[in-house]
Amino acid sequence: MSEESSTLYAKLLGETASITWQELQPFFARGALLRVASDFDLIAAAQAVAEDDREKVTAWLAEGHLGKLEAEQAQDWLERDPSLWAVVVAPWVLVQERAAKPSLH
Repeated sequence: MSEESSTLYAKLLGETASITWQELQPFFARGALLRVASDFDLIAAAQAVAEDDREKVTAWLAEGHLGKLEAEQAQDWLERDPSLWAVVVAPWVLVQERAAKPSLH
């Protein structure tokens, strides 16, 4: 990873925040949300989008790691209100459902 690339990664990591579905709904309505698979690196995806790395992004879209948020997923998140993380890479907001942490019971 180049110094410029690792600086961008660190910047994106610092801009990533927990967010509610309620806060994301206006972005969904505008078609500006990209879903990142729960088992995928949200920051790596954001970095590829920011750097306009079409080869990586196209491959990840094809593999299902990244994609436009579908209405069914939006409805699911509305009903469940899961823990979400998001990072803005204008004009997109990349969002990821965090995997549920195992309970300590």
